[in-house]
Amino acid sequence: MKTLIVYGTKHGFTRKCVVRLSEKLNGNVVTFNLKEDKGIVISDYDNVIIGGPIYMGQMLKQVKQFCLNNIEALNKKKIGLFVCGMSDSEKITLELNQNFPDTIISNATIGTFGGAFIFKNMNFFERLIIKLVSKTNEDMSNYKEKDIDEFAEKMNLENSKEQNNGNN
Repeated sequence: MKTLIVYGTKHGFTRKCVVRLSEKLNGNVVTFNLKEDKGIVISDYDNVIIGGPIYMGQMLKQVKQFCLNNIEALNKKKIGLFVCGMSDSEKITLELNQNFPDTIISNATIGTFGGAFIFKNMNFFERLIIKLVSKTNEDMSNYKEKDIDEFAEKMNLENSKEQNNGNN
């Protein structure tokens, strides 16, 4: 099985999650940063995992655009979706549903991997908003390693079932 992880990151937290996820997935795994890489061929992969951070209720533009530009190809693949953010899981799940097309969400394995506030990595406006909303000016991290591992297990299990069905 070949798995593609397509992601966007603004300050590096999502990249950290992608590294962990890629280590836990079975088979051949390729990661693709939408800011740095170009020219992905989705048809080369069995599974496509898409993710990125949610900022003020919005997924990074390049992640949303990737989904819209490739919706037909994605609907033919086994899909995983994940988001990173500091909100509670219920709010993050709601935001995920608002930021991805229904046709992709309906057949996807879903994950929330936590988030981080690293003030030195933020611009002035971001620091101001975070201070107002979160009532803190201290770095915080909510890296959900266990949730990443569970997401990988679900993806691996789905792939095992698919392979076993193909062998019958």
